[in-house]
Amino acid sequence: MNIRNIAIIAHVDHGKTTLVDKILHTTHVFRDNQETGELIMDSNDLERERGITIFSKNASVTYKDVKINVIDTPGHADFGGEVERVLKMADGVLLLVDAFEGPMPQTRFVLQKALHLNLHPIVVINKVDKPNCRPEEVHDAVFELFYQLDATEEQLNFPTLYGSSKQGWFNTSLTQTEDITPLLDMILEKVPEPVITEGNLQMQITSLDYSTFLGRIAIGKVARNTIRENQPITLCKADGTFERSRVKELYVFEGMGKKKVTEVKSGDLCAVVGIEGFQIGETIADIDNPEALAVISIDEPTMNMQFSINNSPFYGKEGKFVTSRHIRDRLMKELEKNLALRVTETEDADKFLVYGRGILHLSVLVETMRREGYELTIGQPQVITKELNGKKCEPYEVLVVDVPSEYSGKVIDIVTQRKGEMHVMDTKGEMQHLEFEIPSRGLIGLRSQMLTMTAGEAVMAHRFKDYEPWKGQIPGRNNGVLIAKQGGTATAYSIDKLQDRGSFFIDPVDEVYAGQIIAENIKPGDLVVNIVETKKLTNMRASGTDDSVRITPKILMTLEECMEYIQQDECIEVTPKSIRLRKIMLDEEDRKKYQKMLKAEA
Repeated sequence: MNIRNIAIIAHVDHGKTTLVDKILHTTHVFRDNQETGELIMDSNDLERERGITIFSKNASVTYKDVKINVIDTPGHADFGGEVERVLKMADGVLLLVDAFEGPMPQTRFVLQKALHLNLHPIVVINKVDKPNCRPEEVHDAVFELFYQLDATEEQLNFPTLYGSSKQGWFNTSLTQTEDITPLLDMILEKVPEPVITEGNLQMQITSLDYSTFLGRIAIGKVARNTIRENQPITLCKADGTFERSRVKELYVFEGMGKKKVTEVKSGDLCAVVGIEGFQIGETIADIDNPEALAVISIDEPTMNMQFSINNSPFYGKEGKFVTSRHIRDRLMKELEKNLALRVTETEDADKFLVYGRGILHLSVLVETMRREGYELTIGQPQVITKELNGKKCEPYEVLVVDVPSEYSGKVIDIVTQRKGEMHVMDTKGEMQHLEFEIPSRGLIGLRSQMLTMTAGEAVMAHRFKDYEPWKGQIPGRNNGVLIAKQGGTATAYSIDKLQDRGSFFIDPVDEVYAGQIIAENIKPGDLVVNIVETKKLTNMRASGTDDSVRITPKILMTLEECMEYIQQDECIEVTPKSIRLRKIMLDEEDRKKYQKMLKAEA
């Protein structure tokens, strides 16, 4: 059977998952009357809520008797680890670009990986139905990008399609057609069949699945020969050792699911059941003459964060898993499939250092654990520094901001305060396109400030560039916080009296404990306040004066915003039902002693 393996790559929100929906519908994977909903491939709850793809997934469709394996990849650089490994399964890539925004930082990041692997690109310019779109200019910008990334002559000669995945049409020109068949025909014509090489069996494990019945399932592309059911094989481990095993069951992808088969020939993607203790990147090889393929290289993490047990006065009230053993086991389980993650244990048995690609990467892990019933305390994200040529170096990123012209001055001002340097300033219609180089530290807490300053109009994206010399101190949060003096139930009376002091993170009747951060101060410096004081009643009180309490609603912060908000001496308590900000030292006297000690040392 004819096979084509294709990965779909693009920047966040350029329409990858919508395009996959259209491919699945066009090739009649579902019955005509079947209810499928939107964004079929984003099956995880978190993906649906945020509208982003986090985990790469496979589907397979048949068109004109050719089997097309489609791999949907995340567009966010924090999940680049997912993309780097699944590109190994593809022979061609569909590069999807928004007809207004053009190639963005993530597009560049993923395209670079694809061109290095000599994959055949097809450029798809999507959303040409949008107002202000500029498909011809975007096509030139994509060509320029290919040229900058040292594409070969053949890769530079890429075919281009225009259309709209939402409206369900694509064509080689801007004329609207009936459906997306020109795109499928282009895949059959331009993406080569997998090269079939003779020799002993080789299959690299590039992805993982888990089933409660079958255990861990290895997914990959058969690079050489044929893999069969019940076949004895050798697993070539990453550390150079060999382990003998046997294939129990084999599955290939069909539609959104899997189909059991007896053998899979080279060039096709398959799922293998029955192999124990494998890691991603290892090779399934011949039993007698095992030859390993090169292990997949993944870019290193750039940020770390401390995870520890929840040690606040409210521990164990909402979560099922609260001990350090539970947290350790869960983090170790995550390492199996999340390649870009690293976990190290510290001298304190209750604390773990977790390394990731960025704040979003780490916050998705925390959010997933929280939904599974874990309670934990997480510290402020820190960037990872390195010693290069005797100098202290830190990670730098390329930051791209698209913002209405009237706000561009404010954006430049705030980024330069955080040690960013501007390299590009272009005008795109009514929008200003700005590019900066900025230390990764400067990005922490930048998004919320930027959105406030630009009335929510700024569009930000960033990608890791390189390690460069340390830039010195970067200013953190300007304002201090209000801290609860004692535990109890917050009263409307107290909050009303303190409203001119700051903006609150809690509502009346919320339970608080001493040392919890309950509001942002309007000035620098922290303030300890009594939030549980009730109104003293006298027999002279007039009825109705209590109605005069007017309380501003509390500020709701997402997990990422909390992670960007906290300072060095603060942490976040995360439980299945609530997220609370608190000081690491809950006792006021302890905090004062610690500050004195720091001053004495300085």
